[in-house]
Parts: sequence; C-alpha cells; structure tokens
Amino acid sequence: MSDPNPKADGSYEWGPAQTGGQGDGPAGAPAYGYPQPLPGSAGQPGPGYGYHPGAAGGPVVPGPGFPQPGVPMAGAPVLAIGDITIVNDQIITPVGAMPLKGAVWSATDLSHTEERIPTVAIVLAIVLTLLCLVGLLFLLMKEKKTTGFIQVSVTSDGKHHSTMIPATGPETFPWVMAQLNSARAMSA
Repeated sequence: MSDPNPKADGSYEWGPAQTGGQGDGPAGAPAYGYPQPLPGSAGQPGPGYGYHPGAAGGPVVPGPGFPQPGVPMAGAPVLAIGDITIVNDQIITPVGAMPLKGAVWSATDLSHTEERIPTVAIVLAIVLTLLCLVGLLFLLMKEKKTTGFIQVSVTSDGKHHSTMIPATGPETFPWVMAQLNSARAMSA
C-alpha cells in the first residue's frame, strides 16, 4: 500500500451525489457541512432577539420587557422569605410587585415536633437486656423529628400572597419570625 489515498483518482462512492462546484448537492442544493448562503432577506432583519419597536423610528411604548419611565429599576434583594423578596421599596412575589410601605405581614406555624424512641434503641435494649440489665438504658434515647410548614403571608395594595416554608427543625419558626420582624420594620 504505497499510495496514501487509493481513491485519489476522483471516484466517489458514498454520501450525497456531487454535481460539481464546491459542496453543491443535487439540483444546486448546498451539501451538508459547507457554509450555507444567506437568504435574500438577510439584509433586512425582522423581529427577533434584541428587537426594539422604537428602532424603526416609531414611538417607544413601554411594555413588560422595557423599563418604565419614572419607575426605579430593581436592585439587589434586601430580604427573601420563601418566594417573597424585598427589593428597595417593593415586595416582589409571583402575583406581582407590591409596595413595601404599609404591608401587613403574618406567619402561622403549621409544623409539629414529635419525640420518640428510635428503633435502634429498642433493638439494642432487647438484645443487651438478655445479656445484662444495662441494656434497658438504651430506652432513654430520644429522637426529635419536626415536620410541617410555616406559612408566611403578605398583603399590600389590595394584593395578597402566601408562601409555605418547610420546617426542618424546631428552630425554623423562630428564624422565620426574625425575618418577618425585619420585614415589618422595613414596612413601617
């Protein structure tokens, strides 16, 4: 095999048929993998990414994607409780923005903590009680488990929104109340 390319004679055996020209396929269609020619309308870009209705000389009508004149842009979040976020002088929720001034905040603890003897302690107590009475000390082991949610509600400017925060331990409700008291202080 002295010839590095046995098909150097130009015989073509697979792929789309080559009709001449660089990369032209059948009926003058460009073949796969070659740069495609730009369509005739490429010089006149239509509405798409970055489209601005006022760019064509017409008046700019502020909409949901454009900043409103006289309305300050949102800054960095000051406080977030669930899906309720306080930014500057606004409360941002999924139902929309509400004014921070005069907002009414409330929280309801819907969680509960139960205390029980873990299964491991019961098994160890039974096994070690047969050997010696010291195994009964394993029955003094206790396990605390907190389940449920803390519901946080905010009402302002005729809008109302509630969010549920999962309770991960007995310290969750005091933490939420501390966040809520900060929000109440900002609302005053």
